Amino acid sequence: MALITIVAALISLLIRFEHELQILEGSPSISALPEEWRRPYTPDLGITPPDDKDGVLQDMHWYSYIIGGAFQGYTIGNILSTQFFAAAQKSHPEIPVQIASGDISVLHTWLKTNLYQRGAKFTANELAERATGSPMSISPYIDYLKSKCQSPIANAIRPLAN
Repeated sequence: MALITIVAALISLLIRFEHELQILEGSPSISALPEEWRRPYTPDLGITPPDDKDGVLQDMHWYSYIIGGAFQGYTIGNILSTQFFAAAQKSHPEIPVQIASGDISVLHTWLKTNLYQRGAKFTANELAERATGSPMSISPYIDYLKSKCQSPIANAIRPLAN
């Protein structure tokens, strides 16, 4: 995934989160949502949705009655995925080479052993600490973003949750 795509997705998540907070706090009015949606996109991302279909209505979370929590959950997933991958790679430095050759077995075994078998038994922070030895940390995600700037080819196999 290109760095510009990652950064644009993060900015979009922040904008959506701000809109969710406003909606949950009672403003703006429903009729003002389309304009409120368009307002930050031009200065923050350099785009203006051409219509409501590609603007406020393109977000399936809102019209499926899920307001509050979805967008920041995506970012937390991105942060945790890079932390888990860094821990797996520390245990098994051969993982990137294996993934590049189409073999995910070592990574999959690490995930089963350190994450999947635990299910929903622990909070995200507890699971991160048990799986990686550290509480949830943004550092591996920041390192991932920096690596995308430094060497896009060498880092093409690094993970990022969608």
